[in-house]
Amino acid sequence: MSIDFGKASDKFDAVMCTTGGRNDMVQGGGVFTVTCHDADGNVKWEDGFHNLVPSQGLQYMSASFFNATGYTTQLYFGLITGPASGTTFSAGDTLASHGATGFGGWSESTDVGSRKLITFGTPTTNTPSITQGTSNVFTVTGATTIAGAFVTTASSGTSGFLFAEGDFSADKVVTIGDTLAVTYSFSLTSS
Repeated sequence: MSIDFGKASDKFDAVMCTTGGRNDMVQGGGVFTVTCHDADGNVKWEDGFHNLVPSQGLQYMSASFFNATGYTTQLYFGLITGPASGTTFSAGDTLASHGATGFGGWSESTDVGSRKLITFGTPTTNTPSITQGTSNVFTVTGATTIAGAFVTTASSGTSGFLFAEGDFSADKVVTIGDTLAVTYSFSLTSS
């Protein structure tokens, strides 16, 4: 008598391949525009420049949106003065490493009054960028050199988040009585 033994085994391999799929990413960036008027209201100069959103600003955006932590509806402009050797910016910049203390490659100008509250318009489906509703005006109280601008969550001091920073095409000399009108637009795009 013969006994037959059967052996059964199953093997399953799965591979998922996609072609033509979407790999959407979001890119963002902002643009500052600054117009200087003299004491008589005449335009002395105008400059526009792109910003750097340092790591602290990226962290602030992510934590605010995904974790609902640290979010504030209030952002503020400040103006930058730089060292004679030139203004420098880096991804590691924080408000605490700059501000009025002057550490690193720039410091906050103290000759243009206090920081200004930014009020943004409302983005739409067709225009997802967000633009400041009206310009903020700084009045120059002491002759100085202005090198750029920044956006922060703090109305004063160095304890807030540094959201964005940027510099002019060249440093600008301003005198007492000049005014600086600053606007900022931030855009998000899908790529």
